[in-house]
Amino acid sequence: MNCGEPHDTDCSEVLSEVWLFLDQECDQSRRAALQTHLDECHPCLEQFGLEEHLKALLARKCGGDYAPADLKARIRATIVEIRTED
Repeated sequence: MNCGEPHDTDCSEVLSEVWLFLDQECDQSRRAALQTHLDECHPCLEQFGLEEHLKALLARKCGGDYAPADLKARIRATIVEIRTED
C-alpha cells in the first residue's frame, strides 16, 4: 500500500511493522518514525486502527493467553527470512 504522498518511511514498511508497534517491540527511534508516519498518513492510520481493534478483540477472546517463547522465536525467524528475500 502506498498513499502516494512522500514520507520518510514508506507506507508498506509501516504497515508491515504495525504489530511490532502495537506490541511495543521496536526500539524508541523506530517507534518514533512509525508514529510520525501514522500522524501524517490517514490511510495508514486507518489501517493501524483496524489492527489495533483486532489486537484488542483477540486479547478479549483469547483470555490473555500467551504464545510459547519458542513459537514467537519461530515466527520472528520466518518474518526475518521473508523480509530479507524481498
